[in-house]
Amino acid sequence: MRPEIAVLDIQGQYRVYTEFYRAQAAQKTIILVNGSMATTASFAQTVKSLYPQFNVVLYDQPYAGRSKAHNRHEKMLTKDIEGQILLELIEHFAAEHVLSFSWGGVATLVALSQRPRRVEKAVISSFSPVINAPMRDYLERGVDYLGNLDRHSVGHLVNSTIGKHLPPLFKRFNYRHVSTLAEHEYGQMHYHISQVLNSDRQCYLKAARQIDIPVLFLNGEWDEYTSAEDARLFGQHVANSSFGTIQATGHFLDMEHKAACNDSRQALMGFLQPQQSVNRLRYHQGQAPQAFAI
Repeated sequence: MRPEIAVLDIQGQYRVYTEFYRAQAAQKTIILVNGSMATTASFAQTVKSLYPQFNVVLYDQPYAGRSKAHNRHEKMLTKDIEGQILLELIEHFAAEHVLSFSWGGVATLVALSQRPRRVEKAVISSFSPVINAPMRDYLERGVDYLGNLDRHSVGHLVNSTIGKHLPPLFKRFNYRHVSTLAEHEYGQMHYHISQVLNSDRQCYLKAARQIDIPVLFLNGEWDEYTSAEDARLFGQHVANSSFGTIQATGHFLDMEHKAACNDSRQALMGFLQPQQSVNRLRYHQGQAPQAFAI
């Protein structure tokens, strides 16, 4: 399972590293949008869950991963720019589906608000419209550590909060990754978090109201930072929304243990390919929006 690798020019301003996992029998293409401080490597497990039922596209933001060597990092990227980059990639790869993780949800909502003609469905995982008390504490400590380039504290903060349910090996990988990021990456994360803390979230809630395709919001039962309960508030903004909870897992969902991986895959397939999936979902019917738990 080797990807086709390319570095794409986006509007003559940014160069974006991409991986395209082409499946001969697949009829649809899905593009994955990673979260803050994450790279294509973060989606290794998710790719296995989606391939070969789908062609799968991964990419690194211009400031991160394998894209950063191809860019100058002269200014901070806004979420609007990240949304525009996603729109360009959707068009380039002719993607019918989008799946985002964590803060990748902001760029995804911004992009989907433009109603790209190709996109049929989207999944937004580990994201909510609420900055609750645990998330605010995490962000406030994070912006302080990032501003001071306190690499040790940044690494431990991630593992003791949103990454608390990860297995030890993944925590070691996490710590090594986030504590060795380039200075401009810390600056970019500091910029994003400061914007979240110092402004309201009406920008992406307004964007959410423009979305006209089915969107599944998927959260972990144990995730206190982007809780399943808070995520359901998106039902007030996204007209065609449904909600899923992966039992006995936290923020990182399929990375945390095998059962969570299997249940995450089943939730994705049940939403993206309902006619081809074995339905083990427990649906809780009531007023729209829909909700289910695994």
